[in-house]
Amino acid sequence: MIEINDKFRIPKNEINFQFARSSGPGGQNVNKVNSKAILFWSITENTGLPKGVIERFKTAFASRINQEGVFVLQSERFRDKPQNIRDCQEKLKDMVMSVWLAPKKRKPTKPSRAANERRIQSKKGRSDTKKNRQKISY
Repeated sequence: MIEINDKFRIPKNEINFQFARSSGPGGQNVNKVNSKAILFWSITENTGLPKGVIERFKTAFASRINQEGVFVLQSERFRDKPQNIRDCQEKLKDMVMSVWLAPKKRKPTKPSRAANERRIQSKKGRSDTKKNRQKISY
């Protein structure tokens, strides 16, 4: 289980891991050990999170979701497989928390009366400048 907060969790049966050879430092050990962790989370079969959070997650991280509705995340930061698994889980938790709260709706505001007057005065000033460039007809 990946615990998001006190009430919500992502069950282990929704998450699968695959492992591959990691790039980067590690000497000859890199060529022998599959330490890179790749997390696969089927969002379409999710049961642990609210629908609103899932929808915001889908829109925010659409580039990481494949056509089957599976979210893909990988970690090769550490040389150790269990640390990379924990790192994937922490990344997923952070991503879910980043979309947890719905953004506030924007309230449209009116410009103030003084702002409208300033705008109109600047337009009149620009108009006068352009009028003064014209040829004078007697």
